Amino acid sequence: MTDRISVFAPPSPPPFPQAPPMSAPAPVVLMNAHVRLEPLEASHAEAIYAAGQDDRIWAHKLRGPLTSLADAHGYVAEALAERAAGRQLPFVIRAAGSGALLGLTRYLDLQVAHGGLEIGHTWLVPTCWRTAVNTAAKRLLLAHAFEDLSASRVCLKTDILNERSQRAIERLGARREGVLRAHRRRPDGSLRDTVYYAVLAAEWPVVRSRLDALLG
Repeated sequence: MTDRISVFAPPSPPPFPQAPPMSAPAPVVLMNAHVRLEPLEASHAEAIYAAGQDDRIWAHKLRGPLTSLADAHGYVAEALAERAAGRQLPFVIRAAGSGALLGLTRYLDLQVAHGGLEIGHTWLVPTCWRTAVNTAAKRLLLAHAFEDLSASRVCLKTDILNERSQRAIERLGARREGVLRAHRRRPDGSLRDTVYYAVLAAEWPVVRSRLDALLG
């Protein structure tokens, strides 16, 4: 009688989920009941300089405060050059009612081939801190990324010393992924650790409901 040896064949792993291709971000106006996001233009430099005079805005940024109107023009020109190169998409944040300029934010680290982008370089005038403005702006940017551009992943990051920013990101519903040590050099020359967060496309419906509840 011939012995038979059975070879166990493990089941095939499930296929990786397929994602639709992501579209490249392009200048667009986004608006809700709280804020209006407009593509940054050179003509915004004077209002940006006026809004950015409080040094607290720049405490955890990778550049120092705006020192002059010429510096503000350079700051805006640099952001527009990044847009022209297809690397970033900067927006000014305005109050939906009055139209007052409240700050800036950007899409950056555009990884269109891989379905990812980052929301960052965000700053707001301190009178908007702990109000609905940041939540409302992030609601617009996340919705546009996932629902219009078909992004698979949106990243947010901040200085490990910026606990206020970390709490704000966590309040949005983003998941903390880890820390890159000695990641960037601060304006004072010290090396900062950077905390990374992200929202995935599959998580967006829950995050969207959370943001809508926060906005009331």
